[in-house]
Amino acid sequence: MRGLNGKRVIVTGGGSGIGRAVCQRFGEEGSDVAVFDLNEEGAQETTRLIKKSGGKAEAFKVDITDRAQVDKSVVEFEAGGPIDILVNNAGWDVIKPFIDTDADLWKKIIDINLYGPLNMHHAVLPSMVKNGGGRVVNIASDAGRVGSSGEAVYSACKGGIISFTKTVARELARKGVQLNAVAPGPTDTPLFAQVAQGEAGEKIAEGLKRAIPMKRLAQPSDYPGIICFLASDDAGFITGQVISVSGGLSMHG
Repeated sequence: MRGLNGKRVIVTGGGSGIGRAVCQRFGEEGSDVAVFDLNEEGAQETTRLIKKSGGKAEAFKVDITDRAQVDKSVVEFEAGGPIDILVNNAGWDVIKPFIDTDADLWKKIIDINLYGPLNMHHAVLPSMVKNGGGRVVNIASDAGRVGSSGEAVYSACKGGIISFTKTVARELARKGVQLNAVAPGPTDTPLFAQVAQGEAGEKIAEGLKRAIPMKRLAQPSDYPGIICFLASDDAGFITGQVISVSGGLSMHG
């Protein structure tokens, strides 16, 4: 894709799943990748895989809910050059009916899925504006567009990320900073395996497969193309958009 070679990219949650696949694709495109993840071992493994393929990458152990950690890691990566692209991918959830949840669980879900991306935006966007431009791709969810049973608070967070993306895209359009969102459908990742545990979780997984017109869960490899496209020069006139990648589970006009 045009314009990714030599760009400096931060990907949160890059230690596994969708994040790892995205990091590897940016590495293949010639970008310099900062792999942010709370799981340091996973981040290091992603970095090793990128370097093994001839790419450039660096691992950072970062809790995105901790603003001090975010600022420290952003400054450290930025010392090597301006940050051109931010992909907010890290997320977490537990599937439970809302009435069976409690405030402690709400806080954890909101801290990771809403406050975490807010921390990242607030740490990175000022430099993008100062440097005359940049790209942000936020990994939302179709749960934030149409809802998802058992994911009420998560859906609220992802709906918030979608609205936030559109709002900041408007605010920064004349500053050369473009923000877009990708909304995955159900995806076969370690997180999905974690949240869909037990007999109930297995029933949910099978039900989703039946509901998806393509009759399968997404794979992490289904996402890097659209994410890298939105970060590339080929998407130079696209901002404030939400693109679902869900095998047709949800279709938006």
